[in-house]
Amino acid sequence: MVREIVKYGSKVLRQPCAPVTQIDPSVKALVRDLFDSMGAAEGVGLAAPQLGVLRRIVVVDVSRQHPELLPISLINPRIVSAEGRETAEEGCLSFPDMYGQVPRHTKVSVEALDINGKQFTVDAEGFYARALQHELDHLDGKLFIDYLSPLKRQLIRGKLKTLKNEGERWDLEHSQA
Repeated sequence: MVREIVKYGSKVLRQPCAPVTQIDPSVKALVRDLFDSMGAAEGVGLAAPQLGVLRRIVVVDVSRQHPELLPISLINPRIVSAEGRETAEEGCLSFPDMYGQVPRHTKVSVEALDINGKQFTVDAEGFYARALQHELDHLDGKLFIDYLSPLKRQLIRGKLKTLKNEGERWDLEHSQA
């Protein structure tokens, strides 16, 4: 099911996520919703807090850029090794039409559980590594704008304020539910 993606300004985007202790039907449904919502928004990654759920789950699909790489879901992911550095442009579905230069590792190895609870490791480089790091940051309440220079943040201040209001509205709507 396609769900609304939480925008910047919502408190949920700044909170650390809890590990998944059991892969039950609700976790599997959340993974499906993450894929559906990411696809509808034409994104390459989405983390559970972006749907308002504070669980350590992300999905990544870079198959448009790299057809040899299948879409992947990662439960309780963690980076076990990283190397290299590169700064490149990133965006985020919680920050529509906003981009910034973000430094990331060029290669990472990530351990996680799959949808059946089996542990696996994914080795990624380049854009794939960048997408994984971006999504894993969400699980710790870190956002891509945290990497931007003070000057760049100042330049996008107006856009951030507008988005912040949208995120705060989401918080109000969902606290009454």
